[in-house]
Amino acid sequence: MAPNNLLADVIYDLDGPGPKITDPTTQLEKIISQAIGILTIIAVIFFSIQIIFAGYSFISASGDSKKLEEARHSITNGILGLFIVVIAVGLGSLLASLFGIQNPLNLNEVLTNMGLPQL
Repeated sequence: MAPNNLLADVIYDLDGPGPKITDPTTQLEKIISQAIGILTIIAVIFFSIQIIFAGYSFISASGDSKKLEEARHSITNGILGLFIVVIAVGLGSLLASLFGIQNPLNLNEVLTNMGLPQL
């Protein structure tokens, strides 16, 4: 007797659009990590461009003391902003390594190290 392959016997794996969410905390960690990375890159680019434009303003000031002072102020702000971004990233990495956290955005690992129940 031949096997009866009915359409109802076939199992189809239907997936919706977008990534499969296996663990909500893992998905949240990825989103936060990507957002922080993108914002850090945007901040570095912004402050670098600000320094470049301030340098151009400094060169084109033509000895005008008011324009020179504004350019110096802009250069100082750009360097200070870039310094703060670099220090924030470095300090975050340093604190994470001091507390023994491989990935500071891994919520389950952080909660486990603190002795709290996982999500």
